Amino acid sequence: MTRWIVATSNPHKVRELAQLFDGVAVELAPLPPGIALPEETGKTFLANARLKARAAARATGEIALADDSGLEVDALGGDPGVHSARYAGAGATAEANNAKLFHELAGIHGPNRRARFRCALVLSAPDGKELTADGTIEGFIRESAVGTHGFGYDPLFQPEGDTRSLAEYAEAEKNGVSHRGRAAQRLRAQLERLGRVAP
Repeated sequence: MTRWIVATSNPHKVRELAQLFDGVAVELAPLPPGIALPEETGKTFLANARLKARAAARATGEIALADDSGLEVDALGGDPGVHSARYAGAGATAEANNAKLFHELAGIHGPNRRARFRCALVLSAPDGKELTADGTIEGFIRESAVGTHGFGYDPLFQPEGDTRSLAEYAEAEKNGVSHRGRAAQRLRAQLERLGRVAP
């Protein structure tokens, strides 16, 4: 069975990606201890995912899968964007990031709170070959957090056409519509067309 190293220190992402590639003949393994990922200096999600995937592939000599994703809020000019994980500062908790987002959106209501989650996936081999895929889900930032599933900004994000937050979705339902789920579906389709993995 093919093995991919997941280039992240976020255990939630490792678990979610493992679910998204369930049923594909590939084993997703966490980043080995002692391997440091590069600083996310890219200006786009794709650039940051590529930085991490290439670094992990070089360090391990194995195929590496990297995700970079985040939240874009129109009223904030696209922020927090690529800084989503550290919106409230380096090492910020999800609670701190969420609190800052609510503060920045104070006085902004309804359709003016439009936002989207974006995800870029990069699958990088030690020989330099790469595949990339992206996914987006449109929605709005709620006036209050609700839900206990998911992580990060999920309790604040209400997908377009629904009244629930993403944190109220069951895992399988979320994986079918989320930005990361859509990116994974596109990456799986590319691999299947290439005959690289068995569906």
